[in-house]
Amino acid sequence: MVEKFVGTWKMISSDNFDDYMKAIGVGFATRQVGNRTKPNLVVSVDDQGFVCLKSQSTFKTTEIKFKLNEPFEETTADDRKTRTVVTLENGKLVQKQSWDGKETNIEREIEDGKLVAKCIMGDVIAVRTYVMEG
Repeated sequence: MVEKFVGTWKMISSDNFDDYMKAIGVGFATRQVGNRTKPNLVVSVDDQGFVCLKSQSTFKTTEIKFKLNEPFEETTADDRKTRTVVTLENGKLVQKQSWDGKETNIEREIEDGKLVAKCIMGDVIAVRTYVMEG
């Protein structure tokens, strides 16, 4: 089911991301860069069933490799060290990050051929939309 996410996705919009970054504790300077950056998202799956999510931009490239439902240690783009688990729920790829007693979810799903990522921290939701590059 992860197959439908596989490909290179180009960001076309980002709403409320500054508020989301504030909610997870990102400092001002990093938020300025984060707001200007429109990363590509590259999703791939290897033979062993590892999923790779790579976020590529001129500023920074981050990459995580994981198996669904297996917790792993993640260092996020803003340098949080999180315990992360990614699950597939109702066709959504749900990434749960926990750190310092806090938790945030990133839910990715395909809607009308676009990849829509919802970043959720408490009642703050940012929505980032991507189209398949091709």
